[in-house]
Amino acid sequence: MNIEMGNKLNKLLQYWQPGVLFFSSWLKKNGYSDQLMQQYRKSGWFSMLSKGVMYRMGDKLSSYVAITSYNTQVNKFFYVGAHSALELSGFNHFVPMGKPVLMIGHPQQDKVPDWMKDTDFDYELKFFSTKIFSNPQLTNFIKGDCKILASAPEQAFLECLLLAPNQYAYIDLFYIMEQLTTFRSEVVQELLENTGNIKIKRLFLYLAQKAGHEWFDKLDKTRIELGTGKQKLSDNGVYLPEFLITIPKELYEYE
Repeated sequence: MNIEMGNKLNKLLQYWQPGVLFFSSWLKKNGYSDQLMQQYRKSGWFSMLSKGVMYRMGDKLSSYVAITSYNTQVNKFFYVGAHSALELSGFNHFVPMGKPVLMIGHPQQDKVPDWMKDTDFDYELKFFSTKIFSNPQLTNFIKGDCKILASAPEQAFLECLLLAPNQYAYIDLFYIMEQLTTFRSEVVQELLENTGNIKIKRLFLYLAQKAGHEWFDKLDKTRIELGTGKQKLSDNGVYLPEFLITIPKELYEYE
C-alpha cells in the first residue's frame, strides 16, 4: 500500500466506530473511489455487506449503528419507533422471546433497502411507514456512542396503536399505558390535534382515561377531532358510546 492510500485509510478509520457502515455514495463524495475501496478490501481492511455498502473487517454489525450510518451518510430519515422507541425511553413491558425485534419507521417515499432486510443484525428489523402524523415528534437518543433518531414516547405509543392488532394485542398496550405516567400533556395534545387517524385517537383517549393519568386531565378534548362514525375494533366486544368504538371485552373488563 502506497503512502497516499495509507494516509486516506487512516483518515477513513478516524471516522470509524464499531459497527459503522460505509456507503459508496458517501465514500465517493469524500474522495474514496470504488477502485480504492477494492484495494482496501483486498488488504483485509473492509468487507462488503451488499453492493455499495461496506463495513470494517471483523466488526460485529449493530442495528442502531447501521441505521444511524445510513441516515447520516445518505441523508435518510429511518427511525426507531413503536415499542422499540418506548424501550429507549425506559418503558420495558415487552420481554423478548428469542431474537428481539426493532421497529423501524421510515418515510413512505423511501423503499427499505435490501441490505437492511437481508442482513442478520443483532435485532430482527420490522418496518412500518405512515403519513398520519402531520407534525412528527422525533428526538435523538444516545445509546453507547451512537445517536439514534427515534419517535418521542408519546408518538411511539400512538404508533403501537396504529400497528395493533397485527403487531400488538390491545390488552398488552393497556399494560404499557399504565406505565406512561410521565407523558407530556402538551406533546400529547399536539399529536392528537394533528393526527389523521380517528381510530387511534379514540383508543388512545380511552386507554389514558382508563389508566387515570394526571396528564390526561390537562388535555383540551374539545380541540381533538374524533369524527362521528362508529368503529369496531373487535367482534363481540363492548361498545363505548363516549368514544364510538367497540373494544375487546378482555380490555373493557380489565381492572
